[in-house]
Amino acid sequence: MAKNKKDVNPQTISNVEQTLSRTEQFLEENYKTMLTVLAVIVAIVGLGWLGKIYLNKRNDEAQSQMYQAERYLEMDSLKLALNGDGNYLGFLDIAKSYRLTKSGNLALYSAGICYLHLGEYQEAIDYLAKYSKKDKVLGSMAIGATGDAYVELGDLEKGISKYIEAGDYARNSFNTPLFLMKAGELYELNGKHAEALKLYERIESEYPESTEGSTIEKYIARVKLLIK
Repeated sequence: MAKNKKDVNPQTISNVEQTLSRTEQFLEENYKTMLTVLAVIVAIVGLGWLGKIYLNKRNDEAQSQMYQAERYLEMDSLKLALNGDGNYLGFLDIAKSYRLTKSGNLALYSAGICYLHLGEYQEAIDYLAKYSKKDKVLGSMAIGATGDAYVELGDLEKGISKYIEAGDYARNSFNTPLFLMKAGELYELNGKHAEALKLYERIESEYPESTEGSTIEKYIARVKLLIK
């Protein structure tokens, strides 16, 4: 049976009334602050939405410029790829003008590759370092290309370090054994056969189906003989 009104505890009613009163008082005293906070949140969300639209538009513009620069890179017209042809921007200007976009970021990588092929190795290192490595595969290639530049500059230790970093960054059956193999061969060149053996054995155990894995046994056998 439902409780009679007389059964309701007067103290409970008093507590509820006090709570409502305090809530009303809080809202009256702080409504301006709450409205300001709400307005700021709405503004931030709105700016984020507008910023996304703006960046997408800018990225589309950058992509239209990148198309010709990429064609020049494929044609080995590296200077045109870097600097543009007067009608289309090159990778350098795309990276500078559209630096907050995905295409602008990719232009940094492409510029680094151009400099690497042109033999301007320090410039290659600088641009590859600026590239934001969000993609595992391309990020690994950028690190590996940095290793190539260091090797060309005669810094084999840094080259080895970058190759191992590139392999570990990718963790796939193409990039990883490729760069571990490069590092192993440089270790051999430096007479560090035990270090080379570790990398070769890693390729054998982790990536036996890769191109490098299919021939790795002869490399392992060779360094074992040299260690003895």
